[in-house]
Amino acid sequence: MSRTQQAIAASNGRALIGYLPAGYPDQQGCVDACIALAEGGFTAIELGLPYSDPSLDGPVIQAATQGTLDRGFRIEEAFETIAEVTRRTSIPVLVMTYWNPVLRWGVDRFAARLAEVGGAGLITPDLVPENGTDWIAAADHHDLDRIFLAAPSSSDARLDVVLQASRGFVYTVSTMGTTGARGEMDSAARTLADRLETRRTALGIDLPRCVGLGISTGAQVADVLGYAEGAITGSALVAALRDGGQERLRERVADLAAGTLVQSH
Repeated sequence: MSRTQQAIAASNGRALIGYLPAGYPDQQGCVDACIALAEGGFTAIELGLPYSDPSLDGPVIQAATQGTLDRGFRIEEAFETIAEVTRRTSIPVLVMTYWNPVLRWGVDRFAARLAEVGGAGLITPDLVPENGTDWIAAADHHDLDRIFLAAPSSSDARLDVVLQASRGFVYTVSTMGTTGARGEMDSAARTLADRLETRRTALGIDLPRCVGLGISTGAQVADVLGYAEGAITGSALVAALRDGGQERLRERVADLAAGTLVQSH
């Protein structure tokens, strides 16, 4: 069982995972934000690499990452951040990245550096397992999680491929569209989580389902944890950091973490 999956198991299947853009609002501010999540009860962190064409990201995250790119962000900065966070906390830190930056760095070189700084693995939203042979091999070699996405539009055959290729958890996309806070969670998330439960049982794969895209309140966290093992939130954290710095972020972290304590039915 990987470090990320162990952390989810330790949460009794009530995991809370937070997304933050690497380098935002600056390098030290990003480290401080990661520490706030770790101290506030989050189970794991997704550190997003800024990218010039973020097809999955909503406007809040796009604006944050564009500002980071404009000031000259470099990938090594993300590795330095992970090294500092893992030195100060035990929280698993995953990198969420589009595939092109990893290809440019070199797949095995990227994996080796991520493992060296204590990173837990990669979430690759635009890489499907069939095209991920080099990454899967590198992840195995360096003992890293490889997290692929399952979407409401995925066939059962596609869900099987994702379950068999993933390690750590399955990123369960709650709705068709981009990231961003929503007033109500799409019912498609529950349907997809149920389908994944059926398929993982059939395959004998004990892999957590973590639901992301649109989770912005403690109540939504509680709702998602009624039918999945983890809830993923991002835009709400970035907006808090943008609007009120570390103090506002810690307030939002506390509200979201409170949702893990509510038994939703």
